[in-house]
Amino acid sequence: MAFEKENKELKRRLDALEPPEAVEKQHQKGKMTARERIEALLDPETFVELNPFAETRISSFGLDKKRCPGDGVISGFGKIRGRQVYVFSQDFSKIGGTLGETHGKKILGVYELALKTGCPIIGIYDSGGARIQEGVASLDAYGKIFRMQVKSSGVIPQLSIIVGPSAGGACYGPGLSDFIFMVRGISFMFITGPEVISKVVGEKISAQDLGGAVCHSQKSGTAHFIFENEKDCFRAIRKLLSYLPQNNLENPPEQKAIISGFLETRERIRLLEIVPEEEKKGYEMKQVISEIFDKDSFFEVQPDFAQNSIVGFARLNGHSVGIVANQPRVLAGVLDINSSDKISRFVRFCDAFNIPIINLVDCPGYLPGKEQEWEGIIRHGAKVLYAYAQATVPKISLILRKAFGGAYIALAAKGLGYDSVISWPGAQIAVMGPEQAVKIIFKREISESKNPEVLEKEKIKELKEKFLNPYEAARLGKIDLIINPKDTRTILVKSLESLLNKREPRVIRKHGNIPL
Repeated sequence: MAFEKENKELKRRLDALEPPEAVEKQHQKGKMTARERIEALLDPETFVELNPFAETRISSFGLDKKRCPGDGVISGFGKIRGRQVYVFSQDFSKIGGTLGETHGKKILGVYELALKTGCPIIGIYDSGGARIQEGVASLDAYGKIFRMQVKSSGVIPQLSIIVGPSAGGACYGPGLSDFIFMVRGISFMFITGPEVISKVVGEKISAQDLGGAVCHSQKSGTAHFIFENEKDCFRAIRKLLSYLPQNNLENPPEQKAIISGFLETRERIRLLEIVPEEEKKGYEMKQVISEIFDKDSFFEVQPDFAQNSIVGFARLNGHSVGIVANQPRVLAGVLDINSSDKISRFVRFCDAFNIPIINLVDCPGYLPGKEQEWEGIIRHGAKVLYAYAQATVPKISLILRKAFGGAYIALAAKGLGYDSVISWPGAQIAVMGPEQAVKIIFKREISESKNPEVLEKEKIKELKEKFLNPYEAARLGKIDLIINPKDTRTILVKSLESLLNKREPRVIRKHGNIPL
């Protein structure tokens, strides 16, 4: 047989890429190998590996003895649900998955191909960080990758999976991507290690407490998703991609609604049961989302962070949309620093990838308080205004109960550029809540009254009836439709489909200056 000797040698070398001892080492830690992760993520038998035999050319500090084919990272391309993606998976069993010159070139290579072909790229991180033995060459490799990530931002989706350590400068690769996935117990991200931090603060801090999955999903907001195991994580990646286009020049994929035509067109009577008339009474906004959008289609982003706001993807009559909603069950659904960051970043992602945005508004305003002011609520709140004002995708806002002050401007104001503003008939729209407004407008009259409490209640009722109802806003052309809540889904479907071909010219400029 021709090339029999050569083929045997090729097979021997390919088999040596993942020696049994390296596989066992990962399994003992309760972790999959770099290659197993790719196989679990991609469609079966679609992965094509690139540069499997590349090695470091550095031999100093005994690196020649650790040298290995692949240089601690597997890179290539394959398919997810039939759509092409590019992927790299760091291999902690080889040189600790550290990034050196060659390792960096392999990652950079798949990034360049992903950008050229307009395909998503997925990075699987399990690395000790920069390879100390390669010195500045390692740091420069990171610089080149980061620059390529910024160049790719808003052009192709960039997803990061943390399934091991990602320390020091290595954190910024995931930080520059669009979404970060972490796995409880095995994922870590921190700029400075727990040993150093422990010495500085004078108490022992574990890696888990400093930069584990729970920490980043609940406190820092760095991680967008957290899972109990790697396989669930990979399944979620596949699901997320089903809502996204391949690149910024394509529209999101459409899917036919799963539920039957009867259920699609039925009146949503249950909405009247979910949302109470009493504006101060809480309810579960996720039940509203479930009732309005296609069955089981809601995919929440950052569910554990800034829970007073809800963001995520869903489908409306098969169309992929981004949802931004207030959560009345948490802080009455107010906007604060963390929810502002959460909302603005999500809106900018949707706008970059042609995903229409639908707001479900029930918000009393921005959270007051000394800490919020000192920590920059003005700066953070301005991000929301900037994101929505800049977005050119279809933007629909539905006011369920209340939209006061800055929250109304950010989430529902026609003047900010919303294409369609819809309101339920019982909604309240004003500069502030009626209780606060009455105390300002009628301050003297109430203070001079013989029965101030009774007069105050009368003025609140009068203000609600005459000025806070949506008909006043509709009279001024600030609301397009006032609808019966049971017709919500039908109206949203029609409004969305009327806007799918929206085109909005952009101002010619290098870029704006978002208040970061």
